[in-house]
This record gives sequence, structure tokens and C-alpha cells, in this order.
Amino acid sequence: MFSGGLGRMEHKGCRHTHRGASESGAPWTTQRKRSTPHAVFTGLIETKGVLRVRTARGAGARVFVATDLEPLAVGESVSVQGVCLTVQSVGADGFESDVSAETVARSTLGTLPIGRAVNLERAIVLGGRMGGHVVTGHVDDRARLRNREKMGETLLLTFEVDPRLSRFIASKGSVAIDGVSLTVNGASSDRFDVVIVPHTQWATTLADLEPGQEANLEVDVLARYVARVLEMPAPPQGSDDERLLAKLRAAGFIST
Repeated sequence: MFSGGLGRMEHKGCRHTHRGASESGAPWTTQRKRSTPHAVFTGLIETKGVLRVRTARGAGARVFVATDLEPLAVGESVSVQGVCLTVQSVGADGFESDVSAETVARSTLGTLPIGRAVNLERAIVLGGRMGGHVVTGHVDDRARLRNREKMGETLLLTFEVDPRLSRFIASKGSVAIDGVSLTVNGASSDRFDVVIVPHTQWATTLADLEPGQEANLEVDVLARYVARVLEMPAPPQGSDDERLLAKLRAAGFIST
């Protein structure tokens, strides 16, 4: 998502054409090129990797992520800390991806310290279980952690968000933070909070966040489309759009 996306060359398919060698000089295994033109994720993290190398390429960058996640193929999409990236090269110890200038500016991938753990998820396979919610890997913005509070075995994390995105975030709705599908516990005009259960604490990087640090935020794509429908002029009486609005009202999604 990204108020338009983190750059079309990485998203709506996360496509790139360049194929490179390992940043460490190690040979890469030859793999079948696999394309995922409309990559979708669920926000259920498969494993954590480590950001080993980030090399500046103009205003963008190339990153090497160490991981045992497999099988991986050149051309497929992987969510790295919530950002949809295209696998450029695959080695025995990880993979490389290019990061556009827009992604560097809008997400944390341009500033995340080398050696930091990152959340990883491969694109969902058609027919697979949808355990989280629809996550596109198109980060909208960075959200800043303002407070973390221990509540028994859980963590309550409160994030500050740009007010322009607040209308897409609702209590009991969904958001993706650093690629993790979460239920919104509460929301206000510029903040929202989520509760992190023990499994999520050890399976993802969210428990490592400290107040003042930023995380990648993707709002629910369904909320974005509902907002877009409401922005458009009133549809003609009896049209398909008018019937769609009537169904949304009946279901309680809108009140006007």
C-alpha cells in the first residue's frame, strides 16, 4: 500500500530485472525464475532473518538478508519487515533484493541497523490458509512507538501515526506492523495500540521495539477501498455502485 505504494517496480508484483551476485562474493545457486505478479501476504511471519548487508545504489539500495527460509526462487516476492521485495539472487545462506528510492524513503529498510533481525514471509500460495488478513507489502508510512507496557505475559504497544492515515485504522480492525498482522486494540486521531501475545513476541521482531523507534505500517487494504468509495460522487440510483453502498450500510460498514 504506501499512499500509492513503495514504488511500482517493487510492488504490484515486486518486479525487478537485474540479477546480481552475492555481496560477499559467494556463488549463488541457479534456480528457476518464478514470478508473482500480484503478491499477497497474510501477515503471519514464517521466520526471522538478519539484515547482513545494505549497499547504496543511487537513492536506492541493495540488501542481503541471511535466512534459512526455503525454497526461494529468483523473481518471487518476499515480505521483508513488511516490505514486498523481489528476490534477485539466491544463495545457500540467504538472498539479495533491490530496494527502490521510494522504499528507502518511506520504510525503515534504509535505516535499519546492519545485523538487525527482520520478519520474513513468502507470498501466499493460491488455496493456502488465510490466517491473518490481506497484506500487500506496500507500506503506507512509518509509525513511531510511543509506549510499551507489560500486561501479564502480553505487551501493549502504542504507536503514533500520521493523522491522514487514522481514518483507515479502527478498533478491532487490522493493521500490519513490520509485516505482522495485528488486531487494533484502540485508536484515536493520531495513535493506536495493539496487544502482542507471547507467541508473537518470540516469533517476530516486535518485542525488540523500544519507545522512539519506528516500524513499518500498512493499513488494511479493505479500509482503503471503502474510504475511496465514500470519496466518490454519489452513484446514480439503481446502479451497481449504489447497490454496493446499500450493502455496506446494511452490513454496518458505513452510516451515511
